[in-house]
Amino acid sequence: MASMRDIKRRKESVQSTQQITKAMKLVATVKLQKARSKAESNKPYFNMLYDTICSILAKTKNVEHRYLRDNDCEKKAVIVITSNRGLAGGYNNNIVKLVANSGFEPDKTNIYAIGKKGIEGLVRKGYSITDDRSEVVNEPIFADAISLTKELLTQFSKGEIGEIYIAYTNFKNTVTQEPKLVKLLPLSEEDFDTEAVDNKTFMNFEPSEEEVLDKVIPKYMSNIIFGALLEAVASENGARMQAMDSATSNAEDMIDSLSLKYNRARQSAITQELTEIIAGADAIS
Repeated sequence: MASMRDIKRRKESVQSTQQITKAMKLVATVKLQKARSKAESNKPYFNMLYDTICSILAKTKNVEHRYLRDNDCEKKAVIVITSNRGLAGGYNNNIVKLVANSGFEPDKTNIYAIGKKGIEGLVRKGYSITDDRSEVVNEPIFADAISLTKELLTQFSKGEIGEIYIAYTNFKNTVTQEPKLVKLLPLSEEDFDTEAVDNKTFMNFEPSEEEVLDKVIPKYMSNIIFGALLEAVASENGARMQAMDSATSNAEDMIDSLSLKYNRARQSAITQELTEIIAGADAIS
């Protein structure tokens, strides 16, 4: 059995850790509330862009546009959004598994990483990192999404990459965060709910469908990336809050167990001392 001193030290160590996990849970809770607010405020703009593209695709058949057709390049670009810090349960590992198990061949995949933990996991899986933008996830702004969109669209237009995907964690609630893989380019009618569009409504495009798509699709893509960043930040803090809550509860259980062991050891020590005193008294008499 461990000594009373060892048990006491262990208990104090667990109590210190519990104070840290409590503080981290509170910080994650505050950050989660801010991230959820930003993610929700972005949705109306995304819905408007989505409806616009649905209308164009539903009302114009056989539109010839470079963002709607394959360019025969086998290279794929994947934007991978994780976090720069750990202690968030399986948040980062779930995204790494999603990318690795989705059929992306390491030698034919360009990884655009946002988050150091994703870089570490994907490098271990044999992927090479084309671009590291880990600082973006600390405080996402729309300009970051625009910059990444321009770079990827340029490569797609030149035929250097054939498909573009984004892997991120979709925030549902504080308990549930779902890893998602979304194809950004090339777009197809199957990617949109065009059946919900009222096909009887007459629509004119000025100057033309192709030129409208030239303007709308980059904005749509930028908004998906920005929305994914906001969802990922909310998911990260939700996962961390949940992980720290579990750690705090586990620490409480350990403290109770150590308190019980300490009391038993103390009781044993007192009993031993009384036994020795009684034995000594008997020996004198």
